[in-house]
Amino acid sequence: MDWSLLITIALWVLAAALVVIGLAGLALPALPGAPVLFGGLLVAAWAEDFQYLGWGGIIALGVLALLTYPVDFVAGALGAKKFGASSRAIAGAAVGGLVGLFFGPLGILVGPFIGAAIGEISQQRKLHEAGMSGIGATIGLIVGTVAKLAIAVSMIGLFFVLRFNG
Repeated sequence: MDWSLLITIALWVLAAALVVIGLAGLALPALPGAPVLFGGLLVAAWAEDFQYLGWGGIIALGVLALLTYPVDFVAGALGAKKFGASSRAIAGAAVGGLVGLFFGPLGILVGPFIGAAIGEISQQRKLHEAGMSGIGATIGLIVGTVAKLAIAVSMIGLFFVLRFNG
């Protein structure tokens, strides 16, 4: 039996699993999506002894992976701010998002809304304003998730361009 072939197949299976888990992690905040996706692409490059992906490609993929974090943060903050949220509501949305992780997908969506609303209410703002801030925080979360998935697709696309044009 050719051990190098088995190792290569195992690396490709691991790479595919990490890419799928990484993509899921970009939509579900409980998983570190971008680093896992980056790791999957790195393992795929390793499976071919880095013949097609050099340092430049690895750095580009790493930068894209790191870019998902500020994009997510900025999208959430801008979404809340666009709907008139105070800084306390934005902080509440962040805390609500973290607490929501423990309540599954519904908690991930509802957590930022409730957190932003509580942040506004704690500043003695009207219930309508609190609700609007919560809506803004939720929209920001959704926009951030879409942006992160777009970056992930770009990472995968870059990998394939380097792989098949390299």
